[in-house]
Amino acid sequence: MKFLFVHQNYPGQFLHIVRHLTASGRHDVVFITEPNPNEIPGVRKVPYARPVLDTSETHIAARELDNGVKRAEAAFKTGFGLRHLGYKPDIIIGHHGWGEMLNLRDLWPDAAMLGYFEFYYQHDRADVGYDPEFPAEPLDYPRIRAKNAINHIALNLGGAGQCPTEWQLSTYPDWARPKIDLLWEGVDLETCSPDPAAHKKTLKIGDMTIRPTDKLVTYVSRDLEPYRGFHTMMRTLPDLMRARKDIKVVMIGGDGISYGSGPSGGGTWRERMMREVGKDIDMNRVVFPGRVAYSTYLAALQRSDAHVYLTYPFVASWSLREALAIGCAVIGGDTRTVSEFIAHGENGLLTPTLEPHTLARTILGLLEDKPLNRKLRENARAYAVRRLAMSDYLDSYSRLIGRLTGENPSVEPGSLPVAKTTIRRSRPAPGAVSARRLVAAAP
Repeated sequence: MKFLFVHQNYPGQFLHIVRHLTASGRHDVVFITEPNPNEIPGVRKVPYARPVLDTSETHIAARELDNGVKRAEAAFKTGFGLRHLGYKPDIIIGHHGWGEMLNLRDLWPDAAMLGYFEFYYQHDRADVGYDPEFPAEPLDYPRIRAKNAINHIALNLGGAGQCPTEWQLSTYPDWARPKIDLLWEGVDLETCSPDPAAHKKTLKIGDMTIRPTDKLVTYVSRDLEPYRGFHTMMRTLPDLMRARKDIKVVMIGGDGISYGSGPSGGGTWRERMMREVGKDIDMNRVVFPGRVAYSTYLAALQRSDAHVYLTYPFVASWSLREALAIGCAVIGGDTRTVSEFIAHGENGLLTPTLEPHTLARTILGLLEDKPLNRKLRENARAYAVRRLAMSDYLDSYSRLIGRLTGENPSVEPGSLPVAKTTIRRSRPAPGAVSARRLVAAAP
């Protein structure tokens, strides 16, 4: 089969399915993207010229659409060159968020299309206005609604959609959900696995040394910012420092802005929070190593005694899935983003996302309660094996591709009859909408 993938930051969410396809040696995989240094053996990466995304003259509510149609034009020009060379994909798979796929239907009207729908923006029921410290401004509502312009165009392209969680799918309007399949994402359970010897080793991260006698609290975010509860986590540190002298805290993440906005007055959120609570923190026991190598990140989670994952009601981070797979004792913020993965007291603990003193008490209680800590670790790993296996994810992905193209890319041609694929409604979690799941009937 011929696959055309599209994502401005290659390979984005498509790393695992691309590796799976190329590993078979039977598929032609082409990837349109903005220029970057990432490489995957067996993939023909075709970069498009990065457009100038200067929208200062554009109305603020239309800037995201302006950027999206510019990327769509750049991706179209690159795709036009591929078509001129005779390239004709069986299926186009990409992320709709940046607009790159909007015009590709004009080049290959007969190709199947599968778009990644990540989130539908709302001004009153999700991330916006969730945190009273940063209240929503009604004058900003038009901009928030307009962020869905690309979503709406994409939903009317005539292709299919995928979404990674029940919660994220639930943010879409009733009329849109039947067009989007729930494709529950998986984790590499071999790479992300517990290390039984981790607590017996001495670990060095940044300029901090964590010894076997230390209690390690970990926090991870792509960037250290309020959307991922960084301000709450920082405000727990004085309580943790005072309560126990053996606690060390590693807070992995950059100083940029992935979501939301920077602090008023400029600077980084880390600088802002250090001004607020820094005088009450023993900096010999807290380290901010920035963005670290993946091996360092894994080692930190494997050694962790308590791992904190906080977020506004927004998209779920890969780090939450990976922490569960590693068998961390996870303390998560009590939003639907997190409670879809964590059952309180079973495979993790839930605590109010915006209450630092409650979070501190929860962390300290988990460090004291060894039986509970052990139970949560074992159950987190068991949950990941049962619910987040990469093989299950790739099987579901392949069946979805098969439904759209008539050919399951994981099945050797002529080896077995292709299983008939049907759609059944999943049973929704409490408070969640139902979503479509792919299940293969026995041949």
